Amino acid sequence: MKQDYIDFKQQREIGDIISYTFKFIRENYKAYFKSIAKIAWPAYLLLIAAVTYYSYSTVGNSLMFSQDGGFFISFGLLMLGLLLYFAVMNVAAFQFVKSYVNNHGETNHHEIKQGVKKDLGGMFGLGAITWILIFAGLIIFIIPGIYLSVPLSIAAAVLVFKNESIGGSISEGFHLVKNNWWTSFISLFLIWLIVYVISFIFQIPVLIYTFIKMFTMMEENSASAANVADMFDWVYLSLTIIASAIQYILYAITPIGVAFIYYSLNEEKYFTGAYESIENLGKNE
Repeated sequence: MKQDYIDFKQQREIGDIISYTFKFIRENYKAYFKSIAKIAWPAYLLLIAAVTYYSYSTVGNSLMFSQDGGFFISFGLLMLGLLLYFAVMNVAAFQFVKSYVNNHGETNHHEIKQGVKKDLGGMFGLGAITWILIFAGLIIFIIPGIYLSVPLSIAAAVLVFKNESIGGSISEGFHLVKNNWWTSFISLFLIWLIVYVISFIFQIPVLIYTFIKMFTMMEENSASAANVADMFDWVYLSLTIIASAIQYILYAITPIGVAFIYYSLNEEKYFTGAYESIENLGKNE
């Protein structure tokens, strides 16, 4: 066991979940992001290609709903790319944590890779169902979509950590969150917010460039409707794509937070970590 091993199988308060999420990243970022990169790079490159095509077909052409249907094609490819990337990234992240827990602070890449192969199909299907349910919930009255996002986020962890089916994962996600929805929601929201703020830093060059370009156009009295499209040149597109590429890497922090929330809820419901500690104590004696 590593000396700095972090025990996931503990009940934690909101503050502890947040702090341990970033402590885990800080202490394991090299191994973690290297493992994610080795597994998710094909899906990541496909996503960046989809982002590039989408950016070009919308901002690049300055015609969001072009008559040739380019927007709808690019939007569909972008959604598919996002779904695939997040499925691969999530399952790789959870398998990394699973290997870390099972090996008491060490990770086995072969073990992680095999786990990804086993669970990727289920994670992709769960991701598609999650998006559909949350979107439907948001359309109906917004609040149902927000409510569903919490147990469905936990369901992704259940699928890997408990080897459940898609249906079983969703059911267990609701069971774990029962009576703990607010705690789970606040924890998830804070983690998402922190990751978003960090990733937003890389959007600053885009904002600065847009401001300078707009100011220059106003100085030249050329900010007419016909020339507004000039702001969205290849420099703007390049900066936007680079910022998005970095953001998608940083989003890999989020599953670690979800894992801590899952283990905390699971410990509260089933006391698995406590029972294991008692059993290990008996063996040591």
